[in-house]
Amino acid sequence: MTATATAGTRTQGGEPVEQLKDRARLLRKQIVEMTTAAGSGHPSSSFSCTEIVVALYFGGLLRYDPQNPHWADRDRFIMSKGHAVPAQYAAMAQAGFFPEEELVTLRKLGSPLEGHPNVRRLPGIEASTGSLGQGLSIGLGMALAARLDHADWRVWVLLGDGEIDEGQVWEAALAAPKYGTGNLVAIVDANTAQQTGYTKDILPTEPKAAKWEAFGWDVQEVDGHSYDALLPALRKAAEPGHSRPQAIIARTLKGKGVSFVEKEYGYHGKPLSQDEMKRALEELGWS
Repeated sequence: MTATATAGTRTQGGEPVEQLKDRARLLRKQIVEMTTAAGSGHPSSSFSCTEIVVALYFGGLLRYDPQNPHWADRDRFIMSKGHAVPAQYAAMAQAGFFPEEELVTLRKLGSPLEGHPNVRRLPGIEASTGSLGQGLSIGLGMALAARLDHADWRVWVLLGDGEIDEGQVWEAALAAPKYGTGNLVAIVDANTAQQTGYTKDILPTEPKAAKWEAFGWDVQEVDGHSYDALLPALRKAAEPGHSRPQAIIARTLKGKGVSFVEKEYGYHGKPLSQDEMKRALEELGWS
């Protein structure tokens, strides 16, 4: 399934919800297959943000051109939780940035599909991330650059639940409202878990929505696996004329879509075995 993207308006069009659901199912299949083939990676973190990534790339939100990935007027998407980049790679392949057959080269020597996104290796990647906490600062800089250029492109930053433990996130969160970056959208993939445990036990960050609002952001809190909730929130955030940065707290589930991975933080950096992959694909509806 490959999309033909056009350089059009970001909030009009987009694929029907049923087609987005099909893409999400395919995305999870590709995530499982590429991480198992690599023998390493972060499938559960990729699963939790699947609907978010699909909505951005195929829901009429993210403005891009796979045939011209350096197009000056494109929107910028930063996968700040860089370990979840298999979700982005799968979406990019489906969108036509590179052949889907190359997904299984993830983490292979010489492949541009590195374990964390590398802006120097793959056109369509906007920032090298994976050292957690840096993506929002990078996105803020890009949003300010757009203003200096009198450009109307938008910056989307996807943050991890455990990632927002990092102090640099909150420095950027304080600075963005000061500079009135209404063209900046932070999406928190609030999946309840991180590498070594549940976020509530390691460093509680609730109430998330109230915190971001107190810092001066316009905030929406939605079910991050429901397109009926997610798409309107993203479209509202993408409306022109915002005077404040936009934050979306997406309530998600780590490992979403595969029952024996859901909520199990032990799968954070653990690919599925061949037997587990077979079980997962069956649960996802792939024979």
